[in-house]
Amino acid sequence: MLLRLIPKVFYADLSVGMDLFVRCLGFEVLHQDASISVLGRDGAKVYLMENAELAALDRPELAIETDNIEAIYAEVQARAPEMLHPNSSRIERKPWGSREFAVLDSTTVCVVFRQW
Repeated sequence: MLLRLIPKVFYADLSVGMDLFVRCLGFEVLHQDASISVLGRDGAKVYLMENAELAALDRPELAIETDNIEAIYAEVQARAPEMLHPNSSRIERKPWGSREFAVLDSTTVCVVFRQW
């Protein structure tokens, strides 16, 4: 029944979120108006909202499962290598069994890519 969970991420400056999700991760703008930006790529979606007060309360860590982590990593390396997370800048097998790497924006929103 459940199809997907779509996070809403708040930014004081929406351009930071657009940089992360569009430039770095290759998401497309599906809808944009004064209150919301809906971005998507393949089966993943995220809603970006500009609200400095709510952005100050939480900088989320999001995880995206993939079936081709090497391809995603190569894309990030080509588009925005400076956004690779300093503590997870290479694909590594974690103790729980998945292979992961992560990106981090200037506000510390983190996106972890995971392949089981």
